[in-house]
Amino acid sequence: MESIMKRICEDDPEICKSFRCRAWVKLMHPFHPHEFIRSLLAQLYTNYCPRHGSAVDFLKLNGTMMDTEGVLIEFVKQLMSHHRYLVFLEDLSSADDWKAVSEYLPDQNNGSCIVVHTQDPEVASLCVGQPHRELELDQSSAEHTVRVFFNEASTSRWSSWPSDPSPADIEQAKILLHKCGGLPQVIVAVGNFMAEGWSIDNDDNFMGTLETHPAFGSLRGLFDWVHSYFHSCEDLLKPCIFYLSIFPVNHKIRRSRLVRRWIAEGYSRDTKERTAEENAEESFLDLCKLNMIQVPGSTSLSYFMRMPLCQVNGFFREYIISRSMEENLVFELEGHCSVNSQHTGRHLTIGSTWDRDMSVYGSIDFSRLRSLTVFGEWESFFISDKMRIVRVLDLEDTSSVTDGDLEQMVKLLPRLKFLSLRGCKEITRLPDSFGALRQLQTLDIRHTSVVTLPASTTKLQKLQHIRAGTTVQLDDDTSIVDSLAPPQPETAVTSTLSMSRLRRAATLVLPELWTHRGRLLPDSHNGGVVVPRGIGKMTALHNISVIDVSVASGSAILEELKNLTQLRKLGVSGVKRENCKELCCAISDHAHLESLSLWLGTNQAGCLDAISPPPKKLESLKLYGQIDKLPPWIKLLSNLRKLKLRLTMIRQHEVDLLKDLTSLNILCLSFKEFEYGELRFRGGTSFRQLWVLEIACNSRLQSVTFGDHVMPRLEVLKIRCCNNVPTLNFSGLEKLQILREVLLKGSYDNKVEQDMRSQLGKHQNKPGFKVEPRSNSS
Repeated sequence: MESIMKRICEDDPEICKSFRCRAWVKLMHPFHPHEFIRSLLAQLYTNYCPRHGSAVDFLKLNGTMMDTEGVLIEFVKQLMSHHRYLVFLEDLSSADDWKAVSEYLPDQNNGSCIVVHTQDPEVASLCVGQPHRELELDQSSAEHTVRVFFNEASTSRWSSWPSDPSPADIEQAKILLHKCGGLPQVIVAVGNFMAEGWSIDNDDNFMGTLETHPAFGSLRGLFDWVHSYFHSCEDLLKPCIFYLSIFPVNHKIRRSRLVRRWIAEGYSRDTKERTAEENAEESFLDLCKLNMIQVPGSTSLSYFMRMPLCQVNGFFREYIISRSMEENLVFELEGHCSVNSQHTGRHLTIGSTWDRDMSVYGSIDFSRLRSLTVFGEWESFFISDKMRIVRVLDLEDTSSVTDGDLEQMVKLLPRLKFLSLRGCKEITRLPDSFGALRQLQTLDIRHTSVVTLPASTTKLQKLQHIRAGTTVQLDDDTSIVDSLAPPQPETAVTSTLSMSRLRRAATLVLPELWTHRGRLLPDSHNGGVVVPRGIGKMTALHNISVIDVSVASGSAILEELKNLTQLRKLGVSGVKRENCKELCCAISDHAHLESLSLWLGTNQAGCLDAISPPPKKLESLKLYGQIDKLPPWIKLLSNLRKLKLRLTMIRQHEVDLLKDLTSLNILCLSFKEFEYGELRFRGGTSFRQLWVLEIACNSRLQSVTFGDHVMPRLEVLKIRCCNNVPTLNFSGLEKLQILREVLLKGSYDNKVEQDMRSQLGKHQNKPGFKVEPRSNSS
């Protein structure tokens, strides 16, 4: 930790430019204010005033030696009140220490930063302060991590690591560093280990070496904490942790996929206070706080917002694997395996690199198997009649799965509770026997070639989640609106993202549907699936999307939706005047609906006006289609946290209408036309709770203006340009006082980027500016 942070303070030119006052302080226990102040001053001397003759000179003020605690404290406060500062605090161990330290570090709202290193999640949460801030435990940037590793590993003549690494050396190091999980003390310890001439093969027992080799004595405290945590961990959370080892290194995991699997395994159940899904979401958040789960390419709001993608921390994954093997829980087929190897456990993962040896597979004991997860190519012999108690079959993005394979799955796996065929494009239909899966709770056939659900689906009375649709949603944690021109009615799509209550908040990621992966199939009318009559009898349904109601039976299906009183999430495509009355009746005053996504056809303005009253609990609303007027009831959605509009036109008075949505956290605007070619956000303290603003713009949008006191909590601004936007003027960016990140993406003229960069350079908060490679077309 000390090595990395000191080098960041002393060597990084951007850090030195942004923070004139920089210090790294290792806290002593028990905490002593006088020693803390002197240590802080010594660091400030080194980084702030190197021209002084000595540190003693620096401690003189007007010729008087600052030898009293009161004078020292006053001097520090004066110095740090007038400059932006960056302070690293190592080994913060208690809430009392944090309270004491924070008294000496004034908060002038000028972009100063305190980085805390602690092994106590509760202390870390306390330091974060505000509920929507990101919780960062021991995460340094990848660039600094690689740099520090080579600085440490190449310091002696015995080391095989070069001081001037090649791209191949860097890639090899990144594989090893990923297993360090971004933990500075682990990175430094491994670097020192390499410098002494030792080596750790990436295929060897990495965790065993760290735990047992004498050279890693500096990690004893870390392992003591990890061992203690796992030993005292709640019985309900422990299996959720071990379950993470099912997924490969660096694999991006959809949050809902993991949560629904936990529920199917029985790791999260209904209680008197909360549903199984709410309990699973709570477990997910707990693992995020512990840094076991991270967000790829995370942004400032990621952890306390409902991110759709995550991955397992590399260090904790290695630790979990070493323990899950001992507990005989998870076993993995990867590379080349021998017949004599012991293959048994509750959860089997087939990796993409496994050589698909039928003899090895036949030697496996499936009697205790509860879940099967496949990555890469499917083989028909993966399903066996010995897998009778399997509850979870997850084939997301697996290739070569056929309709015949699916029939065998239904026949041989009668106890399935979770079935995911997402991305299995060769699947064209569900068999008529599908109704035999009477225990099924979750069915995910999104992005397959299935366009109709069989009549036997209505026999699945325990089914809670149906995720379907032939269009492809881009599950990317940085994606934003990809197109402006509304598609023709034949290519309508819609999507829902799960939303929960405020403590889980809304999602930062706003995935878009119209991508090169989102082509519709010939038999698909508008991206949804046709559901059978009798759907209204499936009263356990919580989530159904996307259903196509443009067919002849569409109105009757919408009538049946009124019986699904437990629905939380609903996605409907093919909405038109002939069926909008039934849709409005099904949605009006719905007691539990939290997320609604609708796609409307051409010239359907006003067809949603009859929704009265709108669902009181609605938190997420997405409207797509060729309409140029918002339904008037939007202003009544007091609990709405996410609003995504992709319509024909928006007028200024409608923008003003949105400002009174008091709970709105995320706003995504994509229109073909903008009134007068501008967007103006005005009206005093409007958009008070908005954290993320996303705007898709074309050549018709000339300017975006932010008024005084607008969006006081906005932290992330995303701009997507298409059709080579020649000019786009932003006015009032400096009024967004806590803006932390701006993303510019798409097709635009150089002047747009230059103007944005110039404005942000003058912003008091120095927000990050990310520019993705420009595209030549929309």
